[in-house]
Amino acid sequence: MHRFFAEPGNIGEKEIIITGADVNHIRNVLRMRADEEVLIADGRGAEYRCKLTDIGENEVRVQILWKLDGNAELTSAVTLFQGLPKSDKMDFIVQKCVELGVARIVPVSTKRAVVKLDAKKEQTRLKRWNTISESAAKQSGRGVIPEVSGVMTFGKALEEAKKLDVLLIPYERAENMAETRRVMGSIQPGQSVGIFIGPEGGFEESEVEEAVAAGAQAITLGKRILRTETAGLAVMAMLGYLLEE
Repeated sequence: MHRFFAEPGNIGEKEIIITGADVNHIRNVLRMRADEEVLIADGRGAEYRCKLTDIGENEVRVQILWKLDGNAELTSAVTLFQGLPKSDKMDFIVQKCVELGVARIVPVSTKRAVVKLDAKKEQTRLKRWNTISESAAKQSGRGVIPEVSGVMTFGKALEEAKKLDVLLIPYERAENMAETRRVMGSIQPGQSVGIFIGPEGGFEESEVEEAVAAGAQAITLGKRILRTETAGLAVMAMLGYLLEE
């Protein structure tokens, strides 16, 4: 069954109005017809099973059949602070981390990050990344569309991260797997979690020291050195295993 998102303000007691790019997708790509059933999420966790009633050029109207009880979100909101990678690796990171349950992704400019985005390039990339996030949220049955925020400096990201309950920074020099198991196993449902992942080449030691001073806990992901596009996925998979109800 196809799945779409609708603005909360367009959701009534008995009817939902779909606007934006999904209208063209329903009308011209999928060529759907009245009476076909779809799933509609409001981007905040609520989801509805609906029946198409009117497919117009600028909006699609659906009748609410019933509100669903299921919730595909993790019990903790996880923010990924991702060092800006080269090429299109960020596209992959956004897609897969959204599938794994991340709540927010923050691109971070670090000392070893090769990529430098001016204002125009940043806005173009952000639009693309948020489109990928929405698509991945639909595909994976999420009730929320995770936001990919504007690029932050490492210092600004640390200030933002201090608002969270638990901060983790995978680091290749961290060696105590037992301690990593203890740290990750101690995360409780409902706690907010931040993950710092470096770009190609990782973090400089001074950045790790800054993060630890700000409350982050250095953890190991094993004896193998993971690529930047793999490390965040590994942590998200571990958290999903620990937090999934």
